[in-house]
Amino acid sequence: MLRLIIIVTAAFLAAASFAPKPALTAVPANAFGEQAAIRCAQTIHAAAPAIANVDVLIDAGHGGIDGGTSYGSILEKDINLAVAKKTYVQLHAMGLTTVLDRTGDYALSSDNTWLKSSSRHRKDLAQRCHLANELKPKALISLHVNAAKRAAKSGPLVLHQKTPESKELAKQLQQSLNRLYGAEGTPRYGKSYYLLKHAKVPAVIVEMGFLTNESDRRRLTDPAGQEEIARCIAAGLKAYLEQCAAE
Repeated sequence: MLRLIIIVTAAFLAAASFAPKPALTAVPANAFGEQAAIRCAQTIHAAAPAIANVDVLIDAGHGGIDGGTSYGSILEKDINLAVAKKTYVQLHAMGLTTVLDRTGDYALSSDNTWLKSSSRHRKDLAQRCHLANELKPKALISLHVNAAKRAAKSGPLVLHQKTPESKELAKQLQQSLNRLYGAEGTPRYGKSYYLLKHAKVPAVIVEMGFLTNESDRRRLTDPAGQEEIARCIAAGLKAYLEQCAAE
């Protein structure tokens, strides 16, 4: 069993203060009106998922005890979540059925009661994969922030699976983000990444920039910069889904 979490409308997101571990109903994004409120939690069973035909599952990387990479007091987990929420709004505006796997500062490991492992990190990753494999979205994007020893290293990087679908998804997202950053990066095969190995749907990891680079850090931490990143991610997803629909 797993808990499914989803956010509501752009108007609500602009005004809401997201408390840790909120209980939200598993309802498609396009089912909400502008006056919608948060509903009650619902447990999802593998035999009877609450949502069908999910277009995009957004994985906001890290959370809770796992802050991800950091720079001073700036934590990756907070950036991932902020951009995830903004990306949700963009996709919702396009009429795409979109799901977020976390809406506050918590890890998903506590929801994983099925994996027999002493590793909190492994249980967290397994839960994210399990959600994707139950919902079967057309695309899974996992949002992250990069770091490097050299402060000069900058720009977005999209990691993909072996499959042609994942490669195409990565290409569309990389191109869209490259235009924003004025970069020329190319997607890479994320062979060693748990999520990419175990998700049975087209999945990518989006490294949205380097927290250790001053210019990237400014964009990643500024709400307007985050909005730009979200728009580019949404545009890349839209291009990918339109291409899939045309085939």
